[in-house]
Amino acid sequence: MQLDGRVVVVTGGTRGVGAGIARAFLAAGARVVVCARRPPEKAVEVGGLEAEFRPVDLRDAAAVRGFFAGVVDAYGRLDVLVNNAGGTPYRLLGEGEAERHARVVELNLVAPMTASLAAYEHLRAGGGAVVMVGSVSGTRPSPGTAAYGAAKAGLENLARSMAVEWAPDVRVNTLVLGMVRTELSHLHYGDEAGVAAVGRTVPLGRLAEPSDIGDAAVFLASERAAYITGASLLVHGGGERPAFLDAATANKEK
Repeated sequence: MQLDGRVVVVTGGTRGVGAGIARAFLAAGARVVVCARRPPEKAVEVGGLEAEFRPVDLRDAAAVRGFFAGVVDAYGRLDVLVNNAGGTPYRLLGEGEAERHARVVELNLVAPMTASLAAYEHLRAGGGAVVMVGSVSGTRPSPGTAAYGAAKAGLENLARSMAVEWAPDVRVNTLVLGMVRTELSHLHYGDEAGVAAVGRTVPLGRLAEPSDIGDAAVFLASERAAYITGASLLVHGGGERPAFLDAATANKEK
């Protein structure tokens, strides 16, 4: 899955999952540009290879178009766009105004669409690929992050429509992520004991590492996935053990 000479943009690629994705593409030989509103505290690099940082506000369509034009001017091409930027604070629906929830939808759904549209002609020129970073929150109830879950559900559907409209020139797929261990995990799961306890609820026995997500993204962008488009790849360690299995009084192991 070598991507020597390919040019990759990873939105929100300065930390956490995005940085893991960027490092995986660097390790595969790609030239990587990461973007966010603010620069990272330290450069994203692996094995002496470093991603270039360029600032952009993904909610500003004109700025996003200028950003991609600048990347192509500097590198001569664009092969892969990874729409990773997103996230949400924990907020029950009744604890925030509609405008606050709408901003979550804007960041997690509208911004990836804005970036994809701005990148399309550049990707099309070389038969490129778009990788959306989705979430299991888009496929199950998401209490406390309802707007985020709704946006991620929309993102997955958007990717499928893009895949049909843009075929055969640009492939579009979604990584559907479960829980990932990042520098912000403590905000969601607590201390190390809490992270370990949450990990034990996953069939594979742990949370994903950002590198796990990066490897999956590289696969979807590579020629090994040349016939894959409009797909959703679950990267969740087996998901969640159904709660009813533990509640039931029948079929218990002795």
